[in-house]
Amino acid sequence: MDSRPIIALDFASQQEIAAFLENFPASEKLFVKVGMEIFYQEGPEIVRWLKSLGHDVFLDLKLHDIPNTVEKAMQGIAKLNVSITNVHAAGGVAMMAAALKGLKAGTAEGQTVPQLIAVTQLTSTSEDQMHQDQLIEVSLAESVAHYAKCAEKAGLAGVVCSALEVADIHQATNSEFICLTPGIRPAESAVGDQKRVVTPAQAKEIGSSYIVVGRPITQAENPYQSYLEIKKDWSKN
Repeated sequence: MDSRPIIALDFASQQEIAAFLENFPASEKLFVKVGMEIFYQEGPEIVRWLKSLGHDVFLDLKLHDIPNTVEKAMQGIAKLNVSITNVHAAGGVAMMAAALKGLKAGTAEGQTVPQLIAVTQLTSTSEDQMHQDQLIEVSLAESVAHYAKCAEKAGLAGVVCSALEVADIHQATNSEFICLTPGIRPAESAVGDQKRVVTPAQAKEIGSSYIVVGRPITQAENPYQSYLEIKKDWSKN
């Protein structure tokens, strides 16, 4: 478990991220999430720039394609030296295994292979939506646990999931299996478009390995103070 909450840098440009980071001391080495919104605007250079500042990066691109394509894409991602990256578990065991193969092949000798995790069900997805849109008839909890077991079978380090599903996932997999949980909101914060949310302290108690926090930090009046409060809440013993 990392004592730092992962900050979701859901901005439209590097310039906006640079302005946001000015709220933090230069000595504060952050763990940040780079998702589709910024990656598709700025490309791999945004990751290289954040790494040059000393920050750790979770590259959240949720790859989902045929195994060969995902394997080749992961070979390129490995060269960015990110800490964590991910795929969609719905792509299947063969695709996930190919993704891991690509990461290992693309990682330079002496470098650490990024941790590869899989998205189970998005935290914006309700059980009704899953039934209606995906035609998955089992419960949301069963679907998430099944995807987690598939990810484990493929050799992945863990999954992205709601903190509400962590206990079931740990029961279905091994004790070291990573549960990275978005949808984290301080008690007084607005839920927004997330459906399955918990506070940082609740996530810690439940057993999350990492938490991702976006708007409660990035849109706060004082982002650094908000970050410190969430970090303190997340780091409580």
